[in-house]
Amino acid sequence: MTESYVMMALGDFRFSVSTAAYQSLQRTTTWRWAAVERVGVRPVQQFIGPGEDTISLDGTIYPAYAGGFGQVDAMRAEADKGKMLMFVDGTGFVWGDFCITEVSETQTVFFSNGQPRKIDFRLSLTRYGAKD
Repeated sequence: MTESYVMMALGDFRFSVSTAAYQSLQRTTTWRWAAVERVGVRPVQQFIGPGEDTISLDGTIYPAYAGGFGQVDAMRAEADKGKMLMFVDGTGFVWGDFCITEVSETQTVFFSNGQPRKIDFRLSLTRYGAKD
């Protein structure tokens, strides 16, 4: 029996090598600055707080190999809840509460019945921010 380690958990959805494995995680964090006008000199920048924190997960699913065909739909079901979701990695580190803002998929290499052998996906998340 093969063990299936969880790479990351987002709400009730689990990413793992044996199901929906992501190959890249891109994180962008911004900070907000506002220009304060001054007479006779250039504006000065004033720090007004943290901005958005976004994460994109790109991965590939081979549904016939493991995990089945409903994995991207399960991601969409998490998004349909319209709630913040706790994002935790496989080491137990809590990244925080995030919202799913986009799920996209590309299906390629098809079986004769039209089901894809390969599904590439992208999941876009934004930090919820209420507790920050």
